[in-house]
Amino acid sequence: MIQDIAPKVYHNEFFIRKPKEQDCFFYIKEGKSLICNKEGHFPFAAFQDFSPEMPEIQEAADYLFSISGQNFFLVDEQRVQLPEKEGFSLEPFTVFRTLVPQWAGFAGATGSQLHRFYRSRSYCGRCGHPMEKKKDERAMLCPVCKNVEYPKISPGIIVAVTDGDRILMTRYAGRKNPHYALVAGYTEIGETLEETVQREVMEEVGLRVRNIRYYKNQPWAFSDTLMVGFFADLDGSPEIHRDAAELATAEWFTREDMPYRTLDISLTAEMIERFRQGESC
Repeated sequence: MIQDIAPKVYHNEFFIRKPKEQDCFFYIKEGKSLICNKEGHFPFAAFQDFSPEMPEIQEAADYLFSISGQNFFLVDEQRVQLPEKEGFSLEPFTVFRTLVPQWAGFAGATGSQLHRFYRSRSYCGRCGHPMEKKKDERAMLCPVCKNVEYPKISPGIIVAVTDGDRILMTRYAGRKNPHYALVAGYTEIGETLEETVQREVMEEVGLRVRNIRYYKNQPWAFSDTLMVGFFADLDGSPEIHRDAAELATAEWFTREDMPYRTLDISLTAEMIERFRQGESC
């Protein structure tokens, strides 16, 4: 999965620090991230790549986190406008899924999530006054009404519903992704994760489940989500009643005939492959 970056170690402790020339930065504009496409170069720019012609870039940067000694900053695109430069281009966030090394993709996805947080909390949701970055933690503070906003993390579930040697696989309506997936959804106020599993399965495919078992979790920066994976057994009739507005397809597959999905960076892909291989869950 994308967060599995060992032996690299992610450190997200909050600090206020000034960047050094060798530190990397994220520059995000109009939903795209600055990527270095020079052969043999790390995928993200370092300050030394732009500071000779733009020394002010360091004053517009906030420290985010480090990975095994490599510091990452976020440059405020509203304060500086980076010029076009050979070897660098603005790319959609989907590029993070395939960056090499993988830990760079994890860094980019996480940096883009924090960028969305800062941009969506520019003004106080309580009184409308401009927000300011707190000096002692990663949060935004309203200087007028003292409202504090923290980075958005929405809990959600992924559930592999199984019936003996069969697994329920779905494809969502209105999405370009051709791959089969699993039932998934966000946790609502007042419910446990297990209750979310039961509700989402009933809403999307009209099935009941039992023996709900926790598998793993994954920070999924692309949607500001903490995904929590479960396996669950079918309880009762296997007849599917698909929510057509939500799902394009919902089908039972045996291990032998289930559509192949390349093992990628997602928790969904890992869970599907685990069932295919017949591993206990």
